[in-house]
Amino acid sequence: MTSVQSRPAEPVTTGAAVSRLLSFSRQFRAAGLVLVLVVLVVATAVANPRFLSPQGLRDLLLAAALTVLLATGMTLVILTKGIDLSMGSVLGLSAFGTATVLSSNPGLPVVAGAAVGIAIGAACGLVNGALISLGKVPPLVATLGTLYVFRGLVYFWAGGSRISAGDMPRGFLGLGTGRILGIPYLMLIALLVLVVTGVYLGRYRAGRDLYAIGSNPEAAALAGIPIMRRLMWAYVAAGAMAGLGGVLYAARFGTVDASAGSGLELDVVAAAVVGGVAIFGGSGTVFGAALGGLILTVINNALPALGIDQFWQRAIVGALIIGAIGLDRLVSLRLAASLRRSSSRVR
Repeated sequence: MTSVQSRPAEPVTTGAAVSRLLSFSRQFRAAGLVLVLVVLVVATAVANPRFLSPQGLRDLLLAAALTVLLATGMTLVILTKGIDLSMGSVLGLSAFGTATVLSSNPGLPVVAGAAVGIAIGAACGLVNGALISLGKVPPLVATLGTLYVFRGLVYFWAGGSRISAGDMPRGFLGLGTGRILGIPYLMLIALLVLVVTGVYLGRYRAGRDLYAIGSNPEAAALAGIPIMRRLMWAYVAAGAMAGLGGVLYAARFGTVDASAGSGLELDVVAAAVVGGVAIFGGSGTVFGAALGGLILTVINNALPALGIDQFWQRAIVGALIIGAIGLDRLVSLRLAASLRRSSSRVR
């Protein structure tokens, strides 16, 4: 009787060890990122005191807001073992659409113009989701294709023209320059989206399903998780966040043309990966992705202030990405070894 009851303790102990390993790896990653951020900020402030001036901090937060917002959306799709390379193009299309609507209709409420931009982004996300969940097109291929399609739409729509700040309502432009207690509206909006998404992923079943899909799609299907619906939702939500990013881009810069957001998708992927979102899917948090986005923004702003060549700026970001992926791979190998030991003990 005693031996029968004692057997289950082994896998439970191993499962606890696996959980501890995951928890340690996340804490180690977060602590490392915070340390890098602090060292970089302190070193830059010593070399250039204006870096931490009120205006310098404001510019830093404004620059980080879009990256944090889009990294939140990117996290949703990477968790499912996917990716969205079209985010920069979606942002550009939404930014130009929002600017066009507001400049053509002077009496239109700012909220209505913003809704148009978000709707454009959600529609683009719906296209991506349909290609991936219904058409079974690999996410890399599907979103690489839509990257060019959506960018082509922006160039066709713009026709070589651009919309300047003088064509848009002052209330809308105030969204890009206003602040509360020194914190820009743009960063507050990005943080609100970040917190809501983090709570959704952590406390709601639909959010946790994204982790299950990325960890083991076959097991998720056997568990009854509606994979197609969850994938569709993830890409629509990511598109809507990119659409909101387009609205904020137009409000911040005022002048919008067909090149808005070009290349931004690579910075967003880098932010998510550096922040601990496993490129292999199934692991990571939006808060880590936001921290990664903040670090990349600080790097892009601090290194020029230190007089460091642009080559080294990109090289450092690349090294961070490689290091993050290497760490994820190391953790996955340790987990696999722990599971194999657990299986052998059960036998």
